[in-house]
Amino acid sequence: MSTLDIYKKLLEGIWVTWNECTYQGCDNNNKVSFKEVLFDVQYKLRAYFGSISRSIFYGGIFYYSNYYAQDNFYLGVTAGFFILRALLGTPCLFGLVIYKWNRRHLSMDNKIEEFLQSHSLAPIRYSFKEIKKMTKNFKYKLGEGGYGSVFKGKLRSGHYVAIKLLGKSKGNGQDFINEVASIGRIHHVNVAKLIGFCVKGSKQALVYEFMSNGCLDKIIFSEENKETLGWKKMFDIVLRVARGIDYLHQGCDMQILHFDIKPHNILLDENFNPKVSDFGLAKLYSVEDSIVSLTAARGTIGYIAPELVYKNLGGISYKADVYSFGMLLMEMVGRRKNLNAFVDRTSQIYFPSWIYDRLDQGEDMELGDVSDDEKVLVKKMIITAFWCIQLLPIDRPSMSEVLKMLEGDVELLQMPPKPFHQLPLDTSMEVDGCESSVDKPSTSSSAVTIINSNV
Repeated sequence: MSTLDIYKKLLEGIWVTWNECTYQGCDNNNKVSFKEVLFDVQYKLRAYFGSISRSIFYGGIFYYSNYYAQDNFYLGVTAGFFILRALLGTPCLFGLVIYKWNRRHLSMDNKIEEFLQSHSLAPIRYSFKEIKKMTKNFKYKLGEGGYGSVFKGKLRSGHYVAIKLLGKSKGNGQDFINEVASIGRIHHVNVAKLIGFCVKGSKQALVYEFMSNGCLDKIIFSEENKETLGWKKMFDIVLRVARGIDYLHQGCDMQILHFDIKPHNILLDENFNPKVSDFGLAKLYSVEDSIVSLTAARGTIGYIAPELVYKNLGGISYKADVYSFGMLLMEMVGRRKNLNAFVDRTSQIYFPSWIYDRLDQGEDMELGDVSDDEKVLVKKMIITAFWCIQLLPIDRPSMSEVLKMLEGDVELLQMPPKPFHQLPLDTSMEVDGCESSVDKPSTSSSAVTIINSNV
């Protein structure tokens, strides 16, 4: 029999036989055509789905025939059950998501509240409503960074303030706790003063005194503002910043390591007096700890001390801040980024290496039209900076020794060894919570660029 013959036979249908048939298409011999069964199944399925759609869109039970009335009733009940479950289930699902979200933020809030209750802090606690009123609903934005945004505000007394609205918190509000815990206990003329704070759920804000001349980087890196500060005023800023950092290291009952000293975090008041700011990465340790523990490198690339990344250079200590201060000092002298690929001569790409060679060989530092006294101040800053950025922490001075070098006689200062070497590649930890020197987040150790002395 050919395939065509089989197909024709199937079209004619087949007879299904059983002992007792109650199907309406059966004949007297209890037989029914398979073709009739398929047709009836198709009809019934169409009726079922039609009933479901009518139940959903019109909310009623439709009886298309007396024969299927009972089936239609059960089908409507089933459809109603699933619709009811969907209507009740969706709000429950949203409720569960909101509960989980609130629970996570309550955990962060509880941690912050426990900290605030266990510390008697001088700063004032403001409500978020008061913060919004101070800033006129966050109207005047002063700046933005990885920590969040800063807005200009005004107290009821009439004094202006800078209000830092923290962004998405990491580590259950740890960045907020770090800043309040460290700067909340500090009273020094060269450290930014924390006036108050706000904690309202996930909203956290810090209220600082307003510094009208902004950040130091806007002065030393801007072509328009480069000549704003003379060398004597620049040296005065260096001295004051050094005193502020020295106070953090040994002037409090706890040792405070900043871990993010850079021009952007040095604020200037109306008289260009500097204040160290932004303690979001700061850590508190006992004053007796010469070596501290740290699970991940922190800071800004270009200012991070090598031992924060490379495990075989020595332990982590206050010398990390000394290194960052040295890099800051070098940029203040050069009035440019230490690494600049757009200079006229390739030898000047890495400023510290270029200036070391000139100073070591007794050549002119190309300072322009400056007095002999100013040349002495610049030379003092450069030699001090080179001591601060020595590769090994043990070779760097403390901030107290840095102050003695800056305030002492330049003739007593000796040139240190050239501090630039190719560093080993094995790292001690992940570079976490770091930023590039242009304040862009970076979270991998591969982003750290080490410049060879051959540049």
